[in-house]
Amino acid sequence: MTTCDVLVIGGGVIGLSIARELRRRRSNARIVLIEKESSCGAHASGRNSGVLHAGFYYSPDSLKAKFTRLGNEQLTAYCEEKRIPLNKCGKLVVAKDAGDLKSLDELFRRGQANGIELQELTDIEAKKIEPRVKTYQRALFSPRTSTVNPLHVVNAMQEDAQREGVQILVDTAYVVKDDRRVRTNRDSIEAGYVVNAAGLYADKIALEYGFSEKYRILPFKGLYLYSNEPPGSMRTNIYPVPDLRNPFLGVHFTITADGKAKIGPTAIPAFWRENYEGFGNFKLGELIEVAGRGLGLLTGAQFDYRRLAVEEIAKYSRKKMVSLASVLADGVKEDNYQKWGRPGIRAQLLDITKRKLEMDFVLEGDHRSMHVLNAVSPAFTCSLPFSSYVCDHIDKAIR
Repeated sequence: MTTCDVLVIGGGVIGLSIARELRRRRSNARIVLIEKESSCGAHASGRNSGVLHAGFYYSPDSLKAKFTRLGNEQLTAYCEEKRIPLNKCGKLVVAKDAGDLKSLDELFRRGQANGIELQELTDIEAKKIEPRVKTYQRALFSPRTSTVNPLHVVNAMQEDAQREGVQILVDTAYVVKDDRRVRTNRDSIEAGYVVNAAGLYADKIALEYGFSEKYRILPFKGLYLYSNEPPGSMRTNIYPVPDLRNPFLGVHFTITADGKAKIGPTAIPAFWRENYEGFGNFKLGELIEVAGRGLGLLTGAQFDYRRLAVEEIAKYSRKKMVSLASVLADGVKEDNYQKWGRPGIRAQLLDITKRKLEMDFVLEGDHRSMHVLNAVSPAFTCSLPFSSYVCDHIDKAIR
């Protein structure tokens, strides 16, 4: 049986960052991280857009606002230190019509409140940054937004964690809590403290420790379509003005670290937690649970789940995706978008008592365990300062 001072469950960017920060604070402690896949970052951390967000979307009183600007700075510095290629291409946020201008103003207000560098542009000025962009009268430009290959970041963090003394056990899946032990598919681990950063299964594990009583994960599938145009055909990320009532940003253009364009993502309701492709990772119990919860949200939810589901399912069509993207830029042709990227699943937290999607990070725990229940976008950007925040809570809990 393995013994350790702290056991971290989940080898994504959050789990790795927490393990490294715990090791930094507790140089004599034995820190063990378990990951059920054969490598770290196999799920959301390695499948996300790779965008380092600037932090102007989020209300100033939120944890996301607090950590995004700092996370952008810290992760940018980390990538530069590790010589991980960054595309510092910025981001344009554009309006499709007059109805978007009020929300565009709200984004600028939030950016100012959050201390984020933003530029207000006319449509003519926006075209100087990206000649193909379409916008109604005005746009915002975020010069601090950049992109990176997320797997390069995860791989570097895994190497650092191991070099710093964190023991990483891959192909090791959490099975069940057994008093102060955690049973895995390999053996039992006796841990003084447990940190749950299990993403899509964080709520399930938290329930065994007496947490997440009013929360459940509702998975959404994210798909990107890749352009076959040469690198540099588009210069900057282009996003629409989002619906600020929900946590999704709408179909947009992302310029990858190597200069290629992709459009997406979708936010299609998934039927089970790892519903990436076909019937892979199929679990009947999850289908019943997740589909049943989705059906229950068709009426009485604090967001229009029916409309969201209908609109998102339509995005399985390349024609639909290209049509949505063509509102943002000129010269967008279906022939140039033939290849789908690897799907990702967003582990979106749902408050089942209020029937609403949680917009901010959610953390619950006590003197024996800590549970990261909602760490969705921009968690990749926020990973370093957010992990320090989690460790602050752990320090207080076990002081």
